[in-house]
Parts: sequence; structure tokens; C-alpha cells
Amino acid sequence: MTEALPVVEMWSDGACKGNPGVGGWGVWMRSGSHERELCGGEALTTNNQMELQAVIEGLRTLNQPCQVTLHVDSSYVMNGMRSWIAGWKRNGWKTAAKKPVKNVELWQALDNEVSRHTVHWVWVKGHSGDPGNERADALANQGVDTIRAHS
Repeated sequence: MTEALPVVEMWSDGACKGNPGVGGWGVWMRSGSHERELCGGEALTTNNQMELQAVIEGLRTLNQPCQVTLHVDSSYVMNGMRSWIAGWKRNGWKTAAKKPVKNVELWQALDNEVSRHTVHWVWVKGHSGDPGNERADALANQGVDTIRAHS
């Protein structure tokens, strides 16, 4: 008999002040009574890169396979994972137009992290009052502030 995977609920968000510009990412997760907040950023990045980085960092912190419900407000991440990535991989990380996939290193890192877990993707509308999304957004902005404070 196999043991059930630990259940984790995760919200991720990215922020960018200027696009490209100073960016941040944030993740809020909970499992049972445990909660964890993560954030970080980069001095020169894009909003899409920070959206991807948030999900990567959140999944990367899980030190064992988990059943993850992942809430994202990024259509880019959601479409990439639900619709585009299988074709990109089949085409050697090229788009249908035979062009290199943008942010390929991040997509590959995300694909690697997702493969370790059972992930259920949930899209949430950003800035619409979802408590987890609002918290992840605040953490992403905290990531931006941290980078600005060290510049």
C-alpha cells in the first residue's frame, strides 16, 4: 500500500516595475497547519520571468513529492503548462513558428520541478480579492523592495 502524498496549497505571483525592470516573485504555501512565505527578485527582469520564477521557487522548496494545488494569476504560465509545453518539448524547445521558446531556461526548470510532484493548476484573477493571491502579490512586491534597497 502506498502512502498518500503530502498535500500543499500554493499561490505564486510575479511583479515587475518597468517591463523589463526591477522584478520580484512571491509564494505563499500551506500544508495542514504549516505556512511558508518566500520572496526574492532580480534587478533586471520581466514580469513573465518573475511569474515563472515564483512557481519554480515554490516547487523547489518542497523536499519530497507532494500533491500540489497551484494557484497562479498568470495566463502565460497557465497556457504554457496546459497548452504549449508539450509541443515545445516535441519540437526541441521551438515554437510552432520554429522560433526558440522565450525564457526557455525557466520553462525547463519549471518542467523539471513539476515532474517531481502531482500538480493541479488553478487560475485565479489577479487583484480580485483571492486571499492567497493577494498575499503572493504582496510577497512579490516585497521581493522588488528588497532588490531596490540593495541597489
